[in-house]
Amino acid sequence: MTEVTEPAIETVTIDVVLSALADPVRLTFVRALDAAGDWTCGSDVLSKTGITISKSTLSHHIKVLRDAGLIRTRVDGIRRLVTLRYDEVERRFPGLLTMLREHGLARAAPEAPTSTA
Repeated sequence: MTEVTEPAIETVTIDVVLSALADPVRLTFVRALDAAGDWTCGSDVLSKTGITISKSTLSHHIKVLRDAGLIRTRVDGIRRLVTLRYDEVERRFPGLLTMLREHGLARAAPEAPTSTA
């Protein structure tokens, strides 16, 4: 069985996290994973965003996010399931993932009509 490990959260630095989140695909993936809420297949999460990339590119993005301490990977047969390390990351960098969640919702919300009266 293949064991997939992520760094101890105490060793994760903010520059590595921000670098990982600077890529729009990875940022979208993290937000979608946050919305999924639990262990799920990475390709399932990404398919709900409308982003289409190859399996090898997705694997690369997942590795970058795991190495940055943002996600955890679990092997389940031939599938690799991922989950956001929300509580651990929030303890290490208070407010970071909450801000991403809130900013993502604000961007997705339709703009309210403005009154000209």
